[in-house]
Amino acid sequence: MRLATWNVNSAKSRLPRLLPWLDERAPDVVCLQETKLSDDDFAAVFGDELAGRGYAVAHHGQGQWNGVALLSRVGLDDVVRGLPGEPVFAEGGRDSADARAVTATCGGLRVTSVYVPNGRTPDDPHYAYKLRWLAALRDQVTAGDPATTVVAGDVNIAPADDDVWDRSQFDGATHVTPQERAALAELTAAGLRDVLRERWPDERVFTYWDYRAGRFHRDQGMRIDLVLAGADPAGRRAAVWVDRKARKGKAPSDHAPVVLDLDEAPDSDLGPVVPPPSAPAPLGGRG
Repeated sequence: MRLATWNVNSAKSRLPRLLPWLDERAPDVVCLQETKLSDDDFAAVFGDELAGRGYAVAHHGQGQWNGVALLSRVGLDDVVRGLPGEPVFAEGGRDSADARAVTATCGGLRVTSVYVPNGRTPDDPHYAYKLRWLAALRDQVTAGDPATTVVAGDVNIAPADDDVWDRSQFDGATHVTPQERAALAELTAAGLRDVLRERWPDERVFTYWDYRAGRFHRDQGMRIDLVLAGADPAGRRAAVWVDRKARKGKAPSDHAPVVLDLDEAPDSDLGPVVPPPSAPAPLGGRG
């Protein structure tokens, strides 16, 4: 079984990229983030195309903001939109929870596609909301069966300094603070494993590159898109890699997909990043 996660940064804008990518990589389960469509609009744009490819769909949308989806060709059962006890960003004028998580059983695994709040800055109310949201996600995992759980998506946290191109560039910023990393560690302590870093512990691996300042071409990125897997799927890992090809070319997302192959690897164990950067810039915050 092939599972993938991809923050597409507007599903409609990425339509010319997403559908050919599904045909090329043939994932069985796909977690999407930042679809930026309502449920009705996602169905109108993608419903027939995905059905024709054999995918059942669970979408949790919010119009022009946020939005997550699960696509599955191996079953899509017991769909839950949102998290139990999910916090509301009332400080931002919200009166209901954002569309940031959708969960279903796919191929015997309980899979959650997540788009964790950004946090903005450490002194912004959105940062405290981010920590509350991560606690609710942890509680969902611990209340279920962590061994058969997969949480995949844009977590908006770089787990370690080696997961950013230059740690000094992030002083005073979110994504690297001790509180965020502690919240992520509490999530993994519930019984989940960072399967990409487990497979490639010493490799330079990023999943996100800002559109500005030539970050992608200089390989100045961050690893903030994770696949966190319980003992069952983590133990079945045959390959895991970042599909950097999907970040190249015309009108890409600023994120690349992360692909996890279970039981067998149709494309072999390719390496951490496919294709690798040709001439990565030195890492200022490494070592």
